[in-house]
Order: sequence, then C-alpha cells, then structure tokens
Amino acid sequence: MLKVRVMPTLLYRDQGLVKGEGFNSWRCIGTPMQAVKVYNMRQVDELVFLDITATNNNQPIDFELIDHLADDCFMPFTVGGGIRSAEDVAKLLRVGADRIVLNSAAVENPDLVREIANRFGSQCVVVSIDARRKPDGAHEVFTHAGTRPAGIGPVSLAAQMQEQGAGEILLTSIERDGTMTGYNLELIKKVSCAVGIPVIASGGAGSYDDMYRALSEGGASAAAVSAMFHFTEQTPQEAKKYLHGKGINVRLA
Repeated sequence: MLKVRVMPTLLYRDQGLVKGEGFNSWRCIGTPMQAVKVYNMRQVDELVFLDITATNNNQPIDFELIDHLADDCFMPFTVGGGIRSAEDVAKLLRVGADRIVLNSAAVENPDLVREIANRFGSQCVVVSIDARRKPDGAHEVFTHAGTRPAGIGPVSLAAQMQEQGAGEILLTSIERDGTMTGYNLELIKKVSCAVGIPVIASGGAGSYDDMYRALSEGGASAAAVSAMFHFTEQTPQEAKKYLHGKGINVRLA
C-alpha cells in the first residue's frame, strides 16, 4: 500500500513566495531558498513549487531558479507554472525537477498531457485542477491562476486528464484556499471517486484533523498544505505523527 504524503506548497510570484486567500490578497512570506532549507529539515515527503504568474504574464520558465533550488532540495521536487511544451518538461527534469504540474496548458491542450506522459511516464505528470463553487452549488474549473472560467466541471476534467495519461490530480478549492477552515471534503470525494489515480487535496488545511478528514472522508491520497505551515506552529513532522496515530499509512523517520 502506498504511503500517504504530506506536501507543502510554495507559491512563487514577483521574485518571492506569497500566500493569499481565495487566490487573492497576496502576502509576501519569504524566499524560495529559505523555504527549501526549512523543509529539508522537516521530514517532508514532497515539495510543490508553483510559479503563479508565469502563464498569466506569458513569461518563460525560470529554469535557472529551479536549477538553483533543486541543488538544495533533498526531497522529491514537483514544479509547475508556465509549462507549454514537452521540451519545457525535458529541461525542467534536466535541471532537477522530479515531476511537473500542468494547469492551464492541460485544459487548453489536453494532448500535451498525453505527449508528456508517453515521453516521460504518467508518474511525471500532475494535473492541477482549481475549482470554484458556483451559485447553484456546482463547481467549475478555473485556469490562469483562478482568473478564467474553463466551462467544465472538476470531475469531468479529472476523468479526461486520467484518460490522457495524467498520473495524479492536484485538486484545489479556490474559495477555501488560504482560509485554514478545512478542505472541501465534498469536492475531494467526488473527484476521488471518479478517477483511479491519486488525488492530492489542496486548499483549506488549518489543522492536522483537517488533513486526516481529507484522507479518510474525502478519499485523497495526499495532503497539500501551505498557509497552515507558513502561519502557524504546526509542522509536517507533527502532522505525520498525528496521521499515524489515526491509522494513516505515512512515512516516518
């Protein structure tokens, strides 16, 4: 049985790390290298690094930065933001990324997911799905850092991405993002039940119990966490101890 992963998420914007609420109201929280060095010491299973402005600003991927961070990152390093081609992926892997994240590009060009999966393996491809609740209660996918409605629901998109060869789904509730009020368990459960690939729960973690519920009730295979680790004294190591005590199969040192 695969072990459940605890995955801190770093959001990169304008030369530094930021965190907001609902994909807005960004606060500066430090530098990427500082965060990498801290998480190296905290028994992190995987680190997710997302450039949230590269796609919107049509900027090239900062391969030099990824190379620099990867040199000091002693855990699996998953990178997203601004990826537009399989050649971008090849270069990211060469400079030290272990996996890549597609968001807007996967929606706009689903064949790119298939191309990358065929070339590098499905385990390399994480498709990020950002979903916002509509007034009628249904969810819609948004791309370009949550600014553009995609006209498709997260369940349908997740199933499509699985068919295209994605190895994992990173599922974020936009309205829960940064609030530390708990994951959207209903959304996680719907997507987890619709696909046979792992789903990473994201958006809303505020406590170890929130993480446990995303895994046990939502059916997620991993828990991505940002604000909770940035703004509270809770840590990945203590999170895994808590989950282990609840019977969750995690990797302990």
